[in-house]
Parts: sequence; C-alpha cells; structure tokens
Amino acid sequence: MNASEDLGWLDSPSALDASVQRLKTVKALGLDAGVDFHGRVHHAMAMQLAAKLAPYEPMFIEEPLLSEHVEGIKALSRLVSTPIALGERLHSRWDVKRFLGSGAVSILQPDICHVGGISELRRIATMAEAYDVALAPHCPLGPIALAANVHVDVVSANFAIQEMSLGIHYNAGSEDITSFIKNPEVWNVKDGMIDLMTGPGLGLEMDEAKIRAVGSVPAWRSPTFVGPGGEWREW
Repeated sequence: MNASEDLGWLDSPSALDASVQRLKTVKALGLDAGVDFHGRVHHAMAMQLAAKLAPYEPMFIEEPLLSEHVEGIKALSRLVSTPIALGERLHSRWDVKRFLGSGAVSILQPDICHVGGISELRRIATMAEAYDVALAPHCPLGPIALAANVHVDVVSANFAIQEMSLGIHYNAGSEDITSFIKNPEVWNVKDGMIDLMTGPGLGLEMDEAKIRAVGSVPAWRSPTFVGPGGEWREW
C-alpha cells in the first residue's frame, strides 16, 4: 500500500497520521501490508514515518528514500527494525551490488524490464541469495513480463513474493493482464498463489488479433510530483 502523497522536506508530523491510520485499519482486518514510501518522503520525514509505523508491524517499508541516497537508506536501516525493500529503480546487478554490500536492504525488488531480461534478473536473484536477501520482483506490467518473472521466481531459493498488476488501479477503465491472452486462467489466484504455467515458452497464449486491433497507443509516462517551489520530488 502507498504511504502518502509527496511531503515537504520538513513537514508537520501530523501529515503522517493518515499513513499510520491506514496501516492500523488493514491490520485490524487480519491482513499484513508492506508500506511503499515511493521515495516521496524526504529524509527528515522518512525517519519519523518509519518510527510511527513500526508499532503496527508492517511487513516491510519500501523505498523509504530514493535509491540514489544509499548512505541515507543505510543510516535509516540502523534505526528501525522493519525490513527495508527496494530495487525497482535499479538497472543492473552493479546498481544492486552496492545496496547488498551495505547491508541496508532485506528485500530486493528488481524489475525485469529495467535490468534487461530474464538472464540478468536470474543473476541478481543469485547475488541477493548470497547476501541472505529475499527476492520480491517488481512488476506492475503486462502478462509477458509477469510470466518471465514467474519463471525466475520458481528457480530462486530466496523468492518471497511476486508483485502482479491484476486489477491494479493503473488498469482501471482499460486493459488488464488478462485482456490480450487466450488463457487468462493462468492468473487465477487462490489463497494468494497461482499454479505454475505448463504451456510452451513462457506459458502464455497471446491473442494476436486483439493486439493488432488496438494499433498504436501513446507511451505511458510515470506520474511526477513537483513541490511548491518547482522542485522535483518524485519521477
């Protein structure tokens, strides 16, 4: 779950209350939740938010700071008992290595499309295992990327959890990961799990006619957050 919208470099501590309350509400339902800061929270506020969330035992906090702040993430990891997750903004095993070497990250979330495919993701998974770090691949993407992730997951001893975009808010009113395949049952979720694919290749049957009927579409651009002074807060 998202922690918050963007916050100021130094904001009122009360600006964090809604994030804490949402975690309390989810926990009261008997569910666990990771809380994603998305790097939208600057260092001063990230420390406070991590401390306020800790009594409610989030599964992890994700990207408490943007990934370029290795030293800040390392310092924060020493102040909190909650596991820290990140990785979606890293682009190679060499980007990943500095975080594994710092000991700051407990859960690694590489994106198969950012790191260049199955082979590189498999190398990263093996590196993470050597550092006793769990693998939780990032994938708010389409069916092909997700299926490729699943094939890496199943051969990775440190695999923990797989992100998938079925029903995600990004897809509201548009296509989902079941829209362009002929065997959407591969994404049937039961008790938080799916069956492994058994078909050839990645296990998907693409519906080429539907794909061609869509034609060209504009490239999706990630939302950006800009502060009142025009400064970038997240992109």
